[in-house]
Amino acid sequence: MENIASNRLGLRRLLNLASMTPLGFLGLVLLGLFPILPYLNQGYLIRWFIWAAIVAAASMAFDFSGGYISIVNFGFSAFIGVGAYSSALIALRLGISPWLSMFLGILPAALLGFLVGAVSLRLRGMFAICFTWFVGLAFFGLAMKLVPLTRGPLGLRAPYLFKTSSNLPYFYVAFGMLVVTYIVLKWILRSHLGLAFQAIGQNVEAAMTSGIYPAWYRIINFTVSCGFAGWLGGFYAHYYGILTPDLMHTSKTVEILVIAYVGGRKSLWGGVLVAFPFVYAMEMVRSSLANLPGLNLIIYGLFLILIMIYYPGGLAESYQVYLGQSRNPLVRWLINK
Repeated sequence: MENIASNRLGLRRLLNLASMTPLGFLGLVLLGLFPILPYLNQGYLIRWFIWAAIVAAASMAFDFSGGYISIVNFGFSAFIGVGAYSSALIALRLGISPWLSMFLGILPAALLGFLVGAVSLRLRGMFAICFTWFVGLAFFGLAMKLVPLTRGPLGLRAPYLFKTSSNLPYFYVAFGMLVVTYIVLKWILRSHLGLAFQAIGQNVEAAMTSGIYPAWYRIINFTVSCGFAGWLGGFYAHYYGILTPDLMHTSKTVEILVIAYVGGRKSLWGGVLVAFPFVYAMEMVRSSLANLPGLNLIIYGLFLILIMIYYPGGLAESYQVYLGQSRNPLVRWLINK
């Protein structure tokens, strides 16, 4: 009995360090088993899971700004594209391993996030959203027109991470990046920085009267969020092996935004909960109704409208309220750290 109690205490400490609940940990374990389960181990499904993992991690980075400092980065996909193109060009022009160039691609995206955060300090609400959207459109246009550098719509070839046709190694890399993104962002949010972000997101004036300097924290938030976007973009480049400006299109941001909002703002994990079934359903729609391009965006819009009207806190809030009312001791242990 003492060993069981000791093991449970050790597990609780480990989960607390990773900012996870027991139920969240079990969900991650199940998610990691997806590609080796019968029926789910098919090549095209694993490709969908990889894209879902990218979108899930991107939704967390997006929610880091949109949920906590209330500034929706509508040009978010452009930062993913900056990281992707930077990583691909570094690997191609300098002959550096893509494993290293993925991390070097963080720097241009983070620097761009720093500049956007600094320039948009005086903007709030819709004005800040429009500014980030214009930045995204500008970089989309640059990627389209700078053909000598990016090859524009022709596509820029990037070296692959693995010399194999199997998608399985790529899934576990994407899965690991998802977990790292969650843990790092949670660590930041549990620090004094996270308290400042939440204060700024709730009421900027009240935060200032409490001694918080919003400009400094907004820049930090944007830099971190965009840095993770660049990291994910680097993986995207070396997984798909070819880059086109479509990666930076606003429709990609909309996909990430919808998953973050349907999952639940200020939850981070809500995007992970929604991303996999959502991406699977949307890919089924695309493959089954290929003669109706753009239908997935209509579905995204409908889901977003319904969530904003009936469940503004997203599925994460509804889930927490529902399970929080349970008196079952096992359920309460699973949902508590």
